[in-house]
Amino acid sequence: MIPILMYHQITPPSKKGTRLRGSMVHPQRFASQMRWLKRLGYTGLSLAELDPYLKGKKQGRVVGITFDDGYQNVHDNALPILTELGFSSTNFIVSGEIDGENTWAQATGSPEAKLMCEASIRNWAQSGQEIGSHTVSHVHLAKVSPEEALQQLKQSKLDLEQLLQQEISSFCYPYGSYNHAVKTQVEALGYQRAVTTERGLAGAQDALHALPRVNILRSTHLIHFLRKVLTGYENKKRAGKD
Repeated sequence: MIPILMYHQITPPSKKGTRLRGSMVHPQRFASQMRWLKRLGYTGLSLAELDPYLKGKKQGRVVGITFDDGYQNVHDNALPILTELGFSSTNFIVSGEIDGENTWAQATGSPEAKLMCEASIRNWAQSGQEIGSHTVSHVHLAKVSPEEALQQLKQSKLDLEQLLQQEISSFCYPYGSYNHAVKTQVEALGYQRAVTTERGLAGAQDALHALPRVNILRSTHLIHFLRKVLTGYENKKRAGKD
């Protein structure tokens, strides 16, 4: 069983009461988490590099590391520690908001946050990290028409491939919103793997296009972090999984 960590922002948390404050992990806490993984003999990997482990072709002490939405603070605060430790990770980009802001979150009361520009995205990829797709405009794929879902999936892949001149093979469902039809579209478009927001450690029972993750929040102190990553805690919390 392999933990795939889910982060959003790596930044000092905003003031108490701010919406989505819980998704803001302090850079010092993130660095501590990564260094403890290294000390314990684990290697952090992007989804692309995690692929053979997920398929059972490789064995080892590995952890998947993912970041949703493509925040600039992830580039600025997470990339240095990942590089220092020799870890790779996957950053999911909302292609229609490159060099923009988290407009979808602001619409529901969250504070504005800057998203990565083209230069930052290129630097991320050139630093040995993976870029994945997170649709064009961060929509609920299971709630839009099949035609709109297809356009979101197809265009975001094309946008990022044109920017980086390399294949985009990993996808993340915004809001964790998907159904069988959406998952089928993701696979048909050539994405090799996709992650959800469902809890649990990834194992042989999970489809490669519906992988669960371990959510790491502002409040995830070190002992809880290690329990979530190194034990069966997340699988015990897993609910509604068929």
